Amino acid sequence: MAGCTGGGSAYEGPERGDFLYDVVARKVGEYRGVAGPYAMLRPIGGGREWQADPEKVRPATRDERITAGVRAVNERASATYELMRPPAPVPSCAECDELALSRAAARERFDWSAETDANVLLRRHQSDLHPLRENPVPPLP
Repeated sequence: MAGCTGGGSAYEGPERGDFLYDVVARKVGEYRGVAGPYAMLRPIGGGREWQADPEKVRPATRDERITAGVRAVNERASATYELMRPPAPVPSCAECDELALSRAAARERFDWSAETDANVLLRRHQSDLHPLRENPVPPLP
């Protein structure tokens, strides 16, 4: 990989697991190997691999690796927080209202399992019937 050569050293190229900076995509990825003429990179923290031109990648700097790692941790924390928030019922939807009432009743009984079940059912219902709706943060009980 010409883009990965180290000026005059015996460096042969990246090894699996090395962090490379893709100049075209402008992001850091973990080197996974070669597929045809491409270097395969995976985002820090996991995700879908992408093909990079071997001539357009270089070893990532320390700062680039740190930035990519922090971004991955923040994205994971954001996704976890989103799952922890209880979904808000869609106004004027009878099924949403019914599931929200079930959740409220479970809370009153201190039945955390039933409350979680109601949240899961409400999320499934909303993804099936209200997919374009943005789920705002509901008021705290």
